[in-house]
Amino acid sequence: MLHLRYFVAVAEELNFSAAARRLHMATSPLSQRIKDLERELDKRLFDRDTHSVTLTPDGEALLPLAREVLEQFTSIPWRLREATRSGRATMFMGIPAGLHPRLREHVSELAERAEDWCELLRWPGTTKALAGGVHEGRLALALARMPVTDPALEILHVMSERLGAVVPADQFAGRDSVALAELGDLSFVVAPQEIRSAYFDQLDGEMSARGIRKRIKLTDSDYGGIAELVSSGMAFYFSILNPDNPMRGYVMENTEILPITDFKPSLNTVLIWRKDRADGGDLARLVAAAREVFADPIHL
Repeated sequence: MLHLRYFVAVAEELNFSAAARRLHMATSPLSQRIKDLERELDKRLFDRDTHSVTLTPDGEALLPLAREVLEQFTSIPWRLREATRSGRATMFMGIPAGLHPRLREHVSELAERAEDWCELLRWPGTTKALAGGVHEGRLALALARMPVTDPALEILHVMSERLGAVVPADQFAGRDSVALAELGDLSFVVAPQEIRSAYFDQLDGEMSARGIRKRIKLTDSDYGGIAELVSSGMAFYFSILNPDNPMRGYVMENTEILPITDFKPSLNTVLIWRKDRADGGDLARLVAAAREVFADPIHL
Protein backbone atom coordinates (compact mmCIF):
# COMPACT_ATOMS: atom_id res chain seq x y z
CA MET A 1 0.00 0.00 0.00
CA LEU A 2 2.83 2.41 0.80
CA HIS A 3 4.48 1.75 -2.56
CA LEU A 4 1.19 2.53 -4.31
CA ARG A 5 0.86 5.78 -2.32
CA TYR A 6 4.38 6.72 -3.37
CA PHE A 7 3.62 5.89 -7.00
CA VAL A 8 0.41 7.96 -7.07
CA ALA A 9 2.15 10.95 -5.50
CA VAL A 10 4.93 10.93 -8.11
CA ALA A 11 2.44 10.29 -10.94
CA GLU A 12 0.33 13.29 -9.88
CA GLU A 13 3.24 15.65 -9.24
CA LEU A 14 5.53 14.39 -12.04
CA ASN A 15 8.33 15.69 -9.87
CA PHE A 16 10.16 13.58 -7.30
CA SER A 17 11.07 16.53 -5.07
CA ALA A 18 7.48 17.82 -4.98
CA ALA A 19 6.15 14.32 -4.33
CA ALA A 20 8.66 13.83 -1.51
CA ARG A 21 7.54 17.08 0.15
CA ARG A 22 3.92 15.98 -0.18
CA LEU A 23 4.77 12.64 1.45
CA HIS A 24 6.98 14.25 4.14
CA MET A 25 10.00 12.19 3.19
CA ALA A 26 13.37 12.64 1.46
CA THR A 27 13.72 12.35 -2.31
CA SER A 28 16.32 9.57 -2.32
CA PRO A 29 14.27 6.94 -0.43
CA LEU A 30 11.21 7.87 -2.50
CA SER A 31 13.14 7.20 -5.70
CA GLN A 32 14.31 3.88 -4.27
CA ARG A 33 10.74 2.84 -3.37
CA ILE A 34 9.60 3.56 -6.92
CA LYS A 35 12.46 1.41 -8.23
CA ASP A 36 11.40 -1.35 -5.82
CA LEU A 37 7.83 -1.18 -7.16
CA GLU A 38 9.04 -1.26 -10.77
CA ARG A 39 11.16 -4.30 -9.95
CA GLU A 40 8.28 -6.06 -8.19
CA LEU A 41 5.89 -5.44 -11.11
CA ASP A 42 8.62 -5.98 -13.71
CA LYS A 43 7.42 -2.79 -15.41
CA ARG A 44 9.04 0.59 -15.97
CA LEU A 45 6.55 3.14 -14.65
CA PHE A 46 8.35 6.44 -15.30
CA ASP A 47 10.68 7.90 -17.89
CA ARG A 48 13.17 10.07 -16.02
CA ASP A 49 15.89 12.44 -17.07
CA THR A 50 17.52 15.50 -15.51
CA HIS A 51 14.72 17.79 -16.70
CA SER A 52 11.45 15.88 -16.54
CA VAL A 53 9.46 12.93 -15.25
CA THR A 54 6.75 11.35 -17.38
CA LEU A 55 4.56 8.26 -17.06
CA THR A 56 5.27 5.34 -19.33
CA PRO A 57 2.29 3.52 -20.91
CA ASP A 58 2.56 0.96 -18.07
CA GLY A 59 2.55 3.79 -15.53
CA GLU A 60 -0.53 5.34 -17.14
CA ALA A 61 -2.29 1.97 -16.96
CA LEU A 62 -1.36 1.48 -13.30
CA LEU A 63 -2.47 4.94 -12.11
CA PRO A 64 -6.28 4.37 -12.14
CA LEU A 65 -5.80 0.89 -10.66
CA ALA A 66 -3.62 2.24 -7.86
CA ARG A 67 -6.10 5.01 -7.10
CA GLU A 68 -8.94 2.47 -6.92
CA VAL A 69 -7.00 0.22 -4.53
CA LEU A 70 -6.07 3.17 -2.30
CA GLU A 71 -9.68 4.38 -2.26
CA GLN A 72 -10.80 0.95 -1.06
CA PHE A 73 -8.06 0.86 1.55
CA THR A 74 -8.80 4.34 2.97
CA SER A 75 -12.52 3.57 3.10
CA ILE A 76 -12.01 0.68 5.56
CA PRO A 77 -12.36 2.80 8.76
CA TRP A 78 -15.70 4.38 7.84
CA ARG A 79 -17.04 1.15 6.33
CA LEU A 80 -16.17 -0.65 9.56
CA ARG A 81 -17.87 2.06 11.64
CA GLU A 82 -20.94 1.77 9.43
CA ALA A 83 -21.03 -2.01 9.79
CA THR A 84 -20.71 -1.96 13.59
CA ARG A 85 -22.55 1.25 14.46
CA SER A 86 -25.61 1.24 16.65
CA GLY A 87 -27.66 4.25 17.68
CA ARG A 88 -26.79 7.90 17.03
CA ALA A 89 -23.43 8.50 15.37
CA THR A 90 -20.90 11.28 15.98
CA MET A 91 -19.54 12.88 12.81
CA PHE A 92 -17.11 15.74 12.23
CA MET A 93 -17.35 18.61 9.75
CA GLY A 94 -14.18 20.48 8.78
CA ILE A 95 -14.15 24.28 9.14
CA PRO A 96 -11.44 26.54 7.63
CA ALA A 97 -10.20 29.75 9.24
CA GLY A 98 -12.07 32.95 8.45
CA LEU A 99 -15.38 31.29 7.62
CA HIS A 100 -18.11 33.81 6.84
CA PRO A 101 -20.91 34.05 9.46
CA ARG A 102 -23.57 33.14 6.89
CA LEU A 103 -21.84 29.84 6.22
CA ARG A 104 -21.56 29.25 9.96
CA GLU A 105 -25.34 29.68 10.13
CA HIS A 106 -25.71 27.01 7.45
CA VAL A 107 -23.45 24.66 9.40
CA SER A 108 -25.63 25.14 12.49
CA GLU A 109 -28.77 24.52 10.42
CA LEU A 110 -27.28 21.30 9.04
CA ALA A 111 -26.40 20.13 12.55
CA GLU A 112 -29.99 20.78 13.66
CA ARG A 113 -31.43 18.86 10.71
CA ALA A 114 -29.17 15.89 11.39
CA GLU A 115 -29.51 15.78 15.19
CA ASP A 116 -32.03 12.90 15.12
CA TRP A 117 -29.50 10.48 13.62
CA CYS A 118 -26.07 12.04 14.25
CA GLU A 119 -24.19 14.58 16.32
CA LEU A 120 -22.33 16.84 13.90
CA LEU A 121 -19.27 18.44 15.48
CA ARG A 122 -16.89 21.02 13.97
CA TRP A 123 -13.20 20.40 13.34
CA PRO A 124 -10.80 23.26 12.37
CA GLY A 125 -7.98 23.06 9.86
CA THR A 126 -6.38 24.26 6.64
CA THR A 127 -7.94 23.26 3.33
CA LYS A 128 -5.16 20.72 2.69
CA ALA A 129 -5.65 19.10 6.10
CA LEU A 130 -9.44 19.14 5.82
CA ALA A 131 -9.47 17.62 2.34
CA GLY A 132 -7.11 14.92 3.60
CA GLY A 133 -9.39 14.27 6.57
CA VAL A 134 -12.41 13.86 4.31
CA HIS A 135 -10.48 11.58 1.95
CA GLU A 136 -9.30 9.38 4.82
CA GLY A 137 -12.75 9.21 6.41
CA ARG A 138 -11.91 11.07 9.62
CA LEU A 139 -14.21 13.91 8.58
CA ALA A 140 -17.66 13.40 7.11
CA LEU A 141 -17.78 16.76 5.35
CA ALA A 142 -15.69 19.91 5.16
CA LEU A 143 -15.91 23.46 3.95
CA ALA A 144 -12.73 24.22 2.05
CA ARG A 145 -11.16 26.83 -0.20
CA MET A 146 -10.72 26.15 -3.87
CA PRO A 147 -8.83 24.68 -5.59
CA VAL A 148 -9.62 21.15 -4.35
CA THR A 149 -8.38 18.59 -6.87
CA ASP A 150 -8.86 15.19 -5.19
CA PRO A 151 -10.90 13.07 -7.68
CA ALA A 152 -12.38 11.03 -4.82
CA LEU A 153 -14.19 14.09 -3.47
CA GLU A 154 -17.49 15.61 -4.55
CA ILE A 155 -17.51 19.42 -4.62
CA LEU A 156 -20.46 21.77 -4.07
CA HIS A 157 -19.79 25.48 -4.53
CA VAL A 158 -21.26 27.46 -1.62
CA MET A 159 -19.69 30.95 -1.55
CA SER A 160 -17.62 33.43 -3.58
CA GLU A 161 -16.05 36.37 -1.75
CA ARG A 162 -14.32 39.13 -3.67
CA LEU A 163 -10.81 40.02 -2.54
CA GLY A 164 -9.25 43.45 -2.33
CA ALA A 165 -5.70 44.74 -1.88
CA VAL A 166 -4.58 45.38 1.70
CA VAL A 167 -2.37 48.47 1.32
CA PRO A 168 -0.67 51.07 3.54
CA ALA A 169 -3.43 53.63 4.20
CA ASP A 170 -1.11 56.66 4.28
CA GLN A 171 0.13 55.90 0.76
CA PHE A 172 -3.40 55.61 -0.66
CA ALA A 173 -5.23 58.20 1.42
CA GLY A 174 -8.61 59.23 0.02
CA ARG A 175 -8.70 56.39 -2.50
CA ASP A 176 -11.68 54.09 -3.02
CA SER A 177 -9.86 51.69 -5.41
CA VAL A 178 -6.40 50.85 -6.72
CA ALA A 179 -4.84 49.42 -9.89
CA LEU A 180 -2.24 46.66 -9.79
CA ALA A 181 0.26 48.90 -11.60
CA GLU A 182 0.18 51.23 -8.59
CA LEU A 183 1.39 48.45 -6.30
CA GLY A 184 4.66 47.81 -8.14
CA ASP A 185 6.79 49.59 -5.53
CA LEU A 186 5.42 47.41 -2.73
CA SER A 187 6.33 43.79 -2.04
CA PHE A 188 3.67 41.11 -2.25
CA VAL A 189 3.63 39.12 0.99
CA VAL A 190 3.82 35.35 0.59
CA ALA A 191 2.28 33.88 3.74
CA PRO A 192 3.79 30.85 5.50
CA GLN A 193 2.82 27.62 3.77
CA GLU A 194 1.04 26.24 6.83
CA ILE A 195 -1.56 29.06 6.84
CA ARG A 196 -2.03 29.89 3.17
CA SER A 197 -4.38 28.08 0.83
CA ALA A 198 -3.49 26.83 -2.63
CA TYR A 199 -5.51 29.70 -4.08
CA PHE A 200 -2.98 32.18 -2.70
CA ASP A 201 -0.24 30.26 -4.49
CA GLN A 202 -2.23 30.88 -7.67
CA LEU A 203 -2.44 34.57 -6.77
CA ASP A 204 1.32 34.66 -6.31
CA GLY A 205 1.76 33.34 -9.85
CA GLU A 206 -0.83 35.80 -11.14
CA MET A 207 1.07 38.68 -9.54
CA SER A 208 4.28 37.63 -11.29
CA ALA A 209 2.47 37.38 -14.62
CA ARG A 210 1.08 40.88 -14.13
CA GLY A 211 4.45 42.45 -13.35
CA ILE A 212 4.50 42.41 -9.52
CA ARG A 213 8.00 41.04 -8.93
CA LYS A 214 8.96 42.04 -5.37
CA ARG A 215 8.27 39.44 -2.65
CA ILE A 216 8.51 39.10 1.10
CA LYS A 217 8.25 35.44 2.10
CA LEU A 218 7.28 34.77 5.70
CA THR A 219 8.09 31.52 7.45
CA ASP A 220 7.19 31.92 11.14
CA SER A 221 4.24 34.27 11.36
CA ASP A 222 0.48 34.55 10.96
CA TYR A 223 -2.00 36.97 9.39
CA GLY A 224 -1.22 39.48 12.13
CA GLY A 225 2.40 39.49 10.97
CA ILE A 226 1.30 40.14 7.39
CA ALA A 227 -0.76 43.12 8.59
CA GLU A 228 2.30 44.44 10.42
CA LEU A 229 4.31 44.47 7.19
CA VAL A 230 1.53 46.27 5.32
CA SER A 231 1.12 48.78 8.13
CA SER A 232 4.83 49.58 8.00
CA GLY A 233 4.47 50.65 4.35
CA MET A 234 6.61 47.84 2.91
CA ALA A 235 4.08 45.52 1.39
CA PHE A 236 0.57 44.62 0.26
CA TYR A 237 -1.58 41.52 0.48
CA PHE A 238 -5.09 40.33 -0.38
CA SER A 239 -8.04 39.98 1.96
CA ILE A 240 -11.82 39.73 1.89
CA LEU A 241 -13.58 42.95 0.92
CA ASN A 242 -16.80 42.11 2.75
CA PRO A 243 -16.61 43.70 6.24
CA ASP A 244 -18.56 40.84 7.86
CA ASN A 245 -15.81 38.29 7.25
CA PRO A 246 -13.75 37.50 10.39
CA MET A 247 -10.54 37.88 8.38
CA ARG A 248 -11.14 41.62 8.48
CA GLY A 249 -10.12 41.45 12.14
CA TYR A 250 -6.48 41.34 11.02
CA VAL A 251 -6.69 44.81 9.46
CA MET A 252 -4.82 47.23 11.72
CA GLU A 253 -3.81 50.87 11.93
CA ASN A 254 -2.46 52.34 8.68
CA THR A 255 -3.95 49.58 6.54
CA GLU A 256 -6.83 49.79 4.10
CA ILE A 257 -8.56 47.24 1.87
CA LEU A 258 -9.32 48.61 -1.58
CA PRO A 259 -11.05 47.05 -4.60
CA ILE A 260 -8.71 46.43 -7.54
CA THR A 261 -9.88 48.03 -10.76
CA ASP A 262 -8.01 45.80 -13.23
CA PHE A 263 -8.05 42.48 -11.37
CA LYS A 264 -10.98 40.87 -9.57
CA PRO A 265 -9.82 37.89 -7.51
CA SER A 266 -12.37 35.90 -5.52
CA LEU A 267 -12.00 33.34 -2.76
CA ASN A 268 -14.32 30.41 -3.46
CA THR A 269 -15.52 28.14 -0.68
CA VAL A 270 -16.88 24.67 -1.39
CA LEU A 271 -18.46 21.84 0.55
CA ILE A 272 -16.66 18.52 0.03
CA TRP A 273 -17.33 14.87 0.85
CA ARG A 274 -16.27 11.47 -0.42
CA LYS A 275 -18.33 10.37 -3.40
CA ASP A 276 -18.44 6.74 -2.36
CA ARG A 277 -19.69 7.57 1.14
CA ALA A 278 -22.60 9.59 -0.28
CA ASP A 279 -23.56 7.21 -3.08
CA GLY A 280 -25.38 4.59 -1.05
CA GLY A 281 -22.86 4.86 1.80
CA ASP A 282 -23.04 6.01 5.39
CA LEU A 283 -23.22 9.70 4.46
CA ALA A 284 -26.14 9.50 2.03
CA ARG A 285 -28.63 11.05 4.45
CA LEU A 286 -26.26 13.75 5.73
CA VAL A 287 -25.14 14.77 2.24
CA ALA A 288 -28.75 14.96 1.05
CA ALA A 289 -29.50 17.36 3.93
CA ALA A 290 -26.31 19.35 3.20
CA ARG A 291 -27.30 19.76 -0.45
CA GLU A 292 -30.55 21.34 0.68
CA VAL A 293 -28.99 23.62 3.29
CA PHE A 294 -26.21 24.83 0.96
CA ALA A 295 -28.33 24.80 -2.21
CA ASP A 296 -27.99 28.52 -3.05
CA PRO A 297 -24.41 29.76 -3.49
CA ILE A 298 -23.66 33.08 -1.80
CA HIS A 299 -21.86 35.79 -3.81
CA LEU A 300 -20.35 38.72 -1.92
